[in-house]
Amino acid sequence: MKADLIELGVSQTTLGQEEKDFLDKNGYLNLGQLLSAEMLKRILAKVDHLLQKEGQMAGAELMDSPYIKHPKEAGADRLADLVNKGEEFDLFYTHPKVLAAMRYVLGDDFKLSSLNYRAAKPGQGLQKLHVDWHDTVEPGDYKVCNSIWLLDDFSAANGATRVVPGTHLNGLLPQNELADPFAPHPDQVLIEAPAGSVFIFNSHAWHGGTNNQTDQYRRAIHSYFCRKDQPQQVDQKRYIKDVTKNRLSKAALNILEV
Repeated sequence: MKADLIELGVSQTTLGQEEKDFLDKNGYLNLGQLLSAEMLKRILAKVDHLLQKEGQMAGAELMDSPYIKHPKEAGADRLADLVNKGEEFDLFYTHPKVLAAMRYVLGDDFKLSSLNYRAAKPGQGLQKLHVDWHDTVEPGDYKVCNSIWLLDDFSAANGATRVVPGTHLNGLLPQNELADPFAPHPDQVLIEAPAGSVFIFNSHAWHGGTNNQTDQYRRAIHSYFCRKDQPQQVDQKRYIKDVTKNRLSKAALNILEV
């Protein structure tokens, strides 16, 4: 994997020391605006096309995964398996800054677990504070890590994701500690940032979507990674298409583990 990461532009300095320290302490990190206005326009056009094309079957690939408890979410629109749905999505799992963060959290041997779209519907989208793992882990022994790519400005009004800083270090699960995991947490931070921004989430930190109080969808794409010794949410080998294989470099295919 080290050679693949080097080929994809990752070095020991791709993530700065201040960024590493912040991620260590808080369990999340703002990488800034990695998507230009033109890139956002192309991605959103592709997403709209896919939603119209797939209709009621949008996100159906998630139904096949035994590792997603609630694949159909009433309060949000979903698309899944974006790896195979256009070159517009290649950047989401090959960007050197994101890969550097994943390497820092998960170690050298990691892979893409899934690449999905989620849009919180107007008046909906509230999630429990949760982690993306079934058990506690020792600090540093992390199994999963997520990146969220903002396709709209995120604000308190439109259901920005919340995270409780430092909870990846406490060895506790929110469902065991909170009387009401839906309620605001006194220490939570809302991820408010402009469209095109990318945030890294240590998936063992407590987090969740908040309620979208606007009349517009709040859209994002999640490129979710896991250690090589863990199962993928979406089995990349099962779904990979020849057109995708022919488009990607060997290093990128190794990130997919296909």
